[in-house]
Amino acid sequence: MNARRRLWGFIAIGIALIWAFPVYWVLNSSFQPTEKLRSPNPPFVPDFAAAAYDRVFNESFIDSLKLSLTVTLLAVAAATVCGFVAAVAISRFRFKGRKSFIFTVLAIQMIPPEGLFISQYKMLNEWGLYNSAIGLGLLYTALILPFTVWMLRGFVDGIPLELEEAAMTDGCSRTRAFFTITFPLLAPGLVASSVYGFLQAWNEYTLAVVVMDPSNRTLPLWLRGLSDVSNEAVDWPAVMAGATLVAVPVIVLFMIVQNRMTSGMVGGAVKG
Repeated sequence: MNARRRLWGFIAIGIALIWAFPVYWVLNSSFQPTEKLRSPNPPFVPDFAAAAYDRVFNESFIDSLKLSLTVTLLAVAAATVCGFVAAVAISRFRFKGRKSFIFTVLAIQMIPPEGLFISQYKMLNEWGLYNSAIGLGLLYTALILPFTVWMLRGFVDGIPLELEEAAMTDGCSRTRAFFTITFPLLAPGLVASSVYGFLQAWNEYTLAVVVMDPSNRTLPLWLRGLSDVSNEAVDWPAVMAGATLVAVPVIVLFMIVQNRMTSGMVGGAVKG
């Protein structure tokens, strides 16, 4: 039994190393001088040369970071609030048109984003929101909202309605029962849906290409611009440094969210 467990442990470690190697190579390449990285046998140990990061910060990284954070946080906040309200409505209430609404949410997810580019461009242009953080945030909200509704609906369905009914029997109003009993149990679902929306908006590329000018770029567009050079060789250390910096906010978010999700589950279970 112990030998089998050790074997599976070695297999798991091997798979983890294979998975982690591309991440390590990006980080290693960002610290290499250009001539070493372009050599036939690039080194596997970082040289810790920070010149690539200096070049990256001179390429309007801070401006693109501010724009990406603004657009992403705006979209996540709007999608989470709207998705939460919609999920509670279709899970807890029976109303006319409920099935049609659920089917519509599902059908929207099946529409290719490319099929909406022209209409989205014209809509933002007529509203005066072209090349603006609000306009792009509006499109990102529509992008992540359908899946947010479906995800939160599953969390709401998983919480027994009897918990709220028991609280109302003890004298709580329906609203107070929901926010006292059910809402704390939904905290992990809200965090999970927010993380998914954050990742989808943070890494989105095609919508930003359509509605933003080249001078006003989100981080994915900025990162693409590092490798989009004419009559020059690609500065791969700078590209790898840019990719590392783009990934840092996501890593920080996961480090924060992991503990919050665990504490939310325990706290909600105890209160329930």
